[in-house]
Amino acid sequence: MSRIGKKYIIIPKNIKIYKKKEYIYVNGKLGKLKEKINKNIKIKIIENKIYLLNKKKNIKKYKSLHGLYRMLIYNMINGVKKGYNKQLELVGVGYKANVSENGHILQLNIGYSHQIIIELCKEVFVKLENIKGENIIINLFCINKQLLGIVASKIRSLKKPDPYKGKGIRYKNEKIILKKGKSV
Repeated sequence: MSRIGKKYIIIPKNIKIYKKKEYIYVNGKLGKLKEKINKNIKIKIIENKIYLLNKKKNIKKYKSLHGLYRMLIYNMINGVKKGYNKQLELVGVGYKANVSENGHILQLNIGYSHQIIIELCKEVFVKLENIKGENIIINLFCINKQLLGIVASKIRSLKKPDPYKGKGIRYKNEKIILKKGKSV
């Protein structure tokens, strides 16, 4: 069995978890999440603890799924409890960003001849930190960790950091190793 999968998950007081057929539902103060669970992973909810059991212990595929589903459920609980946040940084002269009033539409000017407009799904919220003299920081917030990671990587892929000057969209505190230019 997976070492991570063997550990139980403690359910906080304000979180409600229940299982119907092959889905597990997690409700909290920030929202609701659901996840489909493989039929070879058995879930037991005893008092305020969740135990995951692997029905086929000797098969490598199910050993890895055992740990995966434990972490997915753990991330769901943390998501509905306090949520997840990712920060992206716009590095470059003339790079600008705007957010709509509802926080779901992001407009980017990142060195192309046109403006890029991104409509985000309703679960992801965007806020900007625009301090004069510093780079613009895009704050993304969501209760679903997987969805947040996908959205952040899609935005970053629009203008990856340049290996020579470092311009582009990067994660906050991401280290970019710059290459040397031509030596004359």
